[in-house]
Amino acid sequence: MSGAFDLMRLINRRRALILTYHRFCSTGTNLEGKTTAQAFSEQLEYLKRNYRIVRLSDLIESLSQNKTLPSSLAAITIDDGYRDAYEIAFPLLRRHGVPATVYLVTKFIEGCIWLWTDKMRFITNLAPAQELNTTIEGKRLSLKLAGEHSRHSAAEIVNHALKEVDDEVKNETINHIARLLGVDLPSTPPMEYAAISQQQALEMDRNGVEIGSHTLTHPILTKISDDRLQRELRDSRAHLESLLKHPVNHFCYPNGDYDQRALREIVKSGYQSAVTTREGLCDGGDGLFELRRIHTESDMVHFAQSTSGFEQLKNQVRKQFVSSPQMKVPSPLTRSTDH
Repeated sequence: MSGAFDLMRLINRRRALILTYHRFCSTGTNLEGKTTAQAFSEQLEYLKRNYRIVRLSDLIESLSQNKTLPSSLAAITIDDGYRDAYEIAFPLLRRHGVPATVYLVTKFIEGCIWLWTDKMRFITNLAPAQELNTTIEGKRLSLKLAGEHSRHSAAEIVNHALKEVDDEVKNETINHIARLLGVDLPSTPPMEYAAISQQQALEMDRNGVEIGSHTLTHPILTKISDDRLQRELRDSRAHLESLLKHPVNHFCYPNGDYDQRALREIVKSGYQSAVTTREGLCDGGDGLFELRRIHTESDMVHFAQSTSGFEQLKNQVRKQFVSSPQMKVPSPLTRSTDH
């Protein structure tokens, strides 16, 4: 298969690769799709051999020129700003001499909140009950809490449902489920779900890591009011610029959700780019506020497949099979879920 990936990299050499990471761990496997230190180091070596890894700002500059891109450009992005981005990813980035961009949730790194998706993981992990029965926006959920896998699955199912409701309803529902299952939610996240500190953000910023905004509190932007949307975009940028003492130009949509209203506010807020969770490579002249990214995989075969563009080609072929009832759809390769 490596020959096919080499060919796809050659075909796509004038398209830019933006990689997405979320969480990291030291060793072992886990249910939350974290990238191990060893896997991350191997992936950085692979990228260095096959791409020219540049700062996101430099990649954005090339994209904005609306012409053929330089060959084999790649940029690394890390969403949210968990402490493992500092403890595990940052030392490896420095060791390999590779730039990256970390998108920070400002109230998260200021110690004021923890991310709402983690609250459900915390609740299902600690619940003494063996089952969760609840209703979200009229949809009845009956979920087993019988072991590590089922508890993790229950949290992901609830989180998926909560992404479809208004922000206030989402928070009320999380608190209701915590009470229902007899779990006390601390006001600040436990270490497993903690953010980098502001001082660590400063250190990263001064040592090859660009800092971008990921809102104040990580809401789904399509589920909040106009006033809240403006605050999430503008105040998060202002907080980061006050901390870093220089402009913050890049933004990441929480959960990848946005609409025309959010796009307009991104531009008004003064950002120069915004990345999505849409899968794909970037072409010269692409809209700078709807940039596609490639979600990273834990093993090198899938990583090479995704980054080369081979998986996109495979998915296009699969769609043709789906559209033809005479064709049998091949089984997809396993890939990690979005955070």
